[in-house]
Amino acid sequence: MARRKLILSFFFFFSGFCGLVYQTVWMRLAYAHFGITTPVLSVVISVFMLGLALGSWLGGLTVGPLTHRLKFSALIFYALAEAFIGIGALAAPALMTWGDRLLLTMGETNSTGYLFFSALVLLISLLPWCVCMGATFPLVMRFVKEVDKFQNESFSFLYMANVLGAVSGTLATAFLLVELLGFHGTLVLACVVNFLIALSALAWGLRVKPIIAKEQRPVINRTGHVTSIVPAFLFMTGFTSMGMEVAWVRDFTPVMGNEIYAFSKLLATYLVATWVGSWLYRKHLANHKVLSIGWLTALLSVFPFLPVLLNDPTHYHSNFLALASLVPFCAALGYATPRFIDQWSEGDAKKGGRIYAWNILGCILGPLFVSYLMLPYIGAKEALLFLALPFIVFHFILESGRNITIKSWIAGVASLTCLLLGFFACGSYEEGWNLAKWDRYQLRRDHTATVLSYQTGLNKGLFINGIGVAYLTSVTKVMAHLPLALCPHPPKSCLVICFGMGTTFRSLTSWGIDTTAVELVPSVKEAFPFNFSDAYRVLARPNSRVVIDDGRRFLQRTRQKFDVITLDPAPPVEAAGSSLLYSDGFYTAVKNRLADGGIVQQWIPGGEPPIQQAFARSFVNAFPYVIALHSFEDWGTHLIGSMTPIDLPTAKVLASRIPQPAQADLNEWMASKDTENFLKLILSKQVSVQSLLNQDERIAITDDRPFNEYYALRRTFPTVFKY
Repeated sequence: MARRKLILSFFFFFSGFCGLVYQTVWMRLAYAHFGITTPVLSVVISVFMLGLALGSWLGGLTVGPLTHRLKFSALIFYALAEAFIGIGALAAPALMTWGDRLLLTMGETNSTGYLFFSALVLLISLLPWCVCMGATFPLVMRFVKEVDKFQNESFSFLYMANVLGAVSGTLATAFLLVELLGFHGTLVLACVVNFLIALSALAWGLRVKPIIAKEQRPVINRTGHVTSIVPAFLFMTGFTSMGMEVAWVRDFTPVMGNEIYAFSKLLATYLVATWVGSWLYRKHLANHKVLSIGWLTALLSVFPFLPVLLNDPTHYHSNFLALASLVPFCAALGYATPRFIDQWSEGDAKKGGRIYAWNILGCILGPLFVSYLMLPYIGAKEALLFLALPFIVFHFILESGRNITIKSWIAGVASLTCLLLGFFACGSYEEGWNLAKWDRYQLRRDHTATVLSYQTGLNKGLFINGIGVAYLTSVTKVMAHLPLALCPHPPKSCLVICFGMGTTFRSLTSWGIDTTAVELVPSVKEAFPFNFSDAYRVLARPNSRVVIDDGRRFLQRTRQKFDVITLDPAPPVEAAGSSLLYSDGFYTAVKNRLADGGIVQQWIPGGEPPIQQAFARSFVNAFPYVIALHSFEDWGTHLIGSMTPIDLPTAKVLASRIPQPAQADLNEWMASKDTENFLKLILSKQVSVQSLLNQDERIAITDDRPFNEYYALRRTFPTVFKY
């Protein structure tokens, strides 16, 4: 029995490993195809969870009749499920590519039609493989019953192994595999692991002669009161835990940053704590000292408030404390979930599959509810407080059939105290900012992000989800005027990707030509009037427009050609998803929308030398003619590229090409209003393009290998990974 349990645990460990590899990589591929938007994030998570729920329910419903009719062990069906998951590793990206091509004419990423049909493509691309993932639990639970009819707690040890595998998959993907193998290589590796599991399970299942006996009397006694509320409780735990995960990502960003590793650490902490809770449950089960339902719900009515109370970036920035605040709640959930499912199912695959599906159904709806309703309208911390309330309610419902004990009173007082403290904390700061320190500010929320526009004295700036992304500087004016002046013919149209504070867009419109800006976050556009008093007049110009869309997808779906395309991705350069605006695939889309003789300006704000070299290499690989100029403020670099030779004239000639309204805009914040002298300063910063490149041509940004986002190995082992 111990050997069999160990082998099954190994199966579920590696299955969980592959599952999180797929979720991580598929999410990134979905971003590349359909835009880096919250709807895409929510749809991928929800489709993933929907597949798990359907698989759990259908697997439990059908495995009994199938094994009886075909006289096969349930382990053979498990092997087939793992093999099908392995096929999906490579089939899902191909389906997303196919769907992307079909949807290029469907409009902007926030349009109703595009949102609906992109969700449909993601459903088709991901659901079949996720159904098989969900079916693995009831299939193996059935197999355990085949060989040990008295085993009533099979779900919990499978769950524990699966969660530990998920932890490993999360960390390995972020900190090791993508940096070494790229996205495609990582998927191939996981695919091979799935097929090895399938072959091993098939070989074992063919040797097993299942004995299907009648179900035994339940080993775990249940009361009718508790039994009737278990499905609702498990639905609620799934709903709140996954909803909280979305809110944690938004709320912790000011402290932890917006890099790939920040999310990976958060997810890994969630999963590790869940595994610890499951391990404690198994240990207590072996010792016949399982925590009572009353104690579990008492703990769950207090622990959800800790992330709100202990995550205060206005007073300290502690990644450790922020992550540690998740551990008690996640561990309690890790204990409660298998404990309730074991108690309900008694090892029966059909019951276990059905009750686990309730839990996953909550996981589907929680992220959607939080993303579309709570974050835009009440904020991250308030959302966390709201999601904690059901645990208090369930505690008293579950205890209502008994005498109210001192434990219940303590839990109630403690949870209400935490709730009051949480509301006080929300009143003192919001989304990680101490709002009292600004002279003026405007706070906006939408389903994509929380945006703070601020002013201190004469200085204005912009925060997105707690990360400073822009401030007023003439560098952003140069991003507009320099490439327009370098055009070999009078420019007629221009495009800026990433709106920011709107400085570059405003400068482009001063030329009186067709001007388009593309911005992902609706609230960023709405902040434009805070930054500039003439914003409404600029937006009202008949030849200017701001499109709310993913920049990469806009380039792929538009048919318009532009004389100038200027690019200024939001910092930091390591931000999650930022490589999609620096990669070879992105520049291919840029070239397709560039008019004959057109000019592209790419701003590189800085970063470690290898990242800057990778940016430059990708740009040089895309455009045969490139010039480079360091910023006149001595930070960052302008890369100017074209498909035709670029003539770099004198400052006097450049000044003569700039219309008077545009010259006034260029000099707006300069002490001297001499355009020619300002242009001389800009041109004096020219550097050799070769000086920006690494001799190793592999140091580049590609869609498959986002060099700037994944850097853990080269920074941890600099003597091994030399650049």
